[in-house]
Amino acid sequence: MKRFTWLALLASASVQAQDAPAAGPSLTTTVTFASQYVSRGIRQTWDKPALQVGADYVHPRGFIAGTWASNVSDKFVEKAKLEWDLYAGYSATAGDLGYSIILYQYLYPGAKVSSTDSTFNYTELSLGLTYKAFYAKYNYTVSPHFFGITHGRGTGYLDVGMNHDLGAGYTLNLHAGDARVGGAGNEIWDWRDAKVGVTKAFEGGWTVAGAVTRGWGATSAYREYTNGVPDAAGRLAYSNTEKATLVVTIAKTF
Repeated sequence: MKRFTWLALLASASVQAQDAPAAGPSLTTTVTFASQYVSRGIRQTWDKPALQVGADYVHPRGFIAGTWASNVSDKFVEKAKLEWDLYAGYSATAGDLGYSIILYQYLYPGAKVSSTDSTFNYTELSLGLTYKAFYAKYNYTVSPHFFGITHGRGTGYLDVGMNHDLGAGYTLNLHAGDARVGGAGNEIWDWRDAKVGVTKAFEGGWTVAGAVTRGWGATSAYREYTNGVPDAAGRLAYSNTEKATLVVTIAKTF
């Protein structure tokens, strides 16, 4: 469940759109070390660090595509060690207004819910708008299932926020999200989340960021989360995957 990728892509596309007509396509690679992987307010690595790698392609005419991967915990995603995302779409600007449409495919190789035989793979269509420092994005699940939840088609995630330039390379990052899981009886998995953070950009493509993120589930499903699979001793592992968390990241873009 990679987040905010489309913002970086849209910003890059906007810069190229303002360049000379001869400006060509760009391909960038980013390697990130995170104190843990938190997506949409929910912890994915069971409080362990994450190594994340992504590659983004931006064409001057607005076409964008990319891939991104991160380790995840098999205590959170049953039988999984990796999340691998693929995405492609289009972005453009009109003055201070930016807009995008991107299709995301989320893959969890080898992962499967034992009780339902459902994979964790799912597909989202994302519609985004930006205006100066503000943004809004809506992701809609078009695949039959959502993150291992059967009949989860129609799941919607509204993401709004602001990335405000503070000067001297600092950016204030604010985010709020609201998720409604599709399918009869799946509302127990609904949640909301928020984030407050600061990013510092350095020369040479380095960035350091710190953010406090928090989720609020509609039920105790995320506060007392378990994948339902006992360990060798027959015990279930539980974690509060929605609690407030400080996430620190160091990233290098090539």
